[in-house]
Amino acid sequence: MEKDKTKLIQRFRRIEGQIRGLQRMIESGRACEEIITQFASINGALKSAGFLIVMYYLNDCLMRKADSVENLEKEVEKVIKTYISSM
Repeated sequence: MEKDKTKLIQRFRRIEGQIRGLQRMIESGRACEEIITQFASINGALKSAGFLIVMYYLNDCLMRKADSVENLEKEVEKVIKTYISSM
């Protein structure tokens, strides 16, 4: 899990840099198409990172948390509903 956590943190740092770049683009008055392209890239990166967070959670945290198959199914359903409702 530590390797996964490191990859995820690196991904968020890259997204953070993209967001700072987007802010600079807006401040400097760059073309609308460039700003929208950068925003779309950030949005896609966040969705991808969100999927990874759900996968890591299901594979690591949730497996340790569940004490029975029934509880595991309930927890998985809750996580999936939460993730889908954020889309």
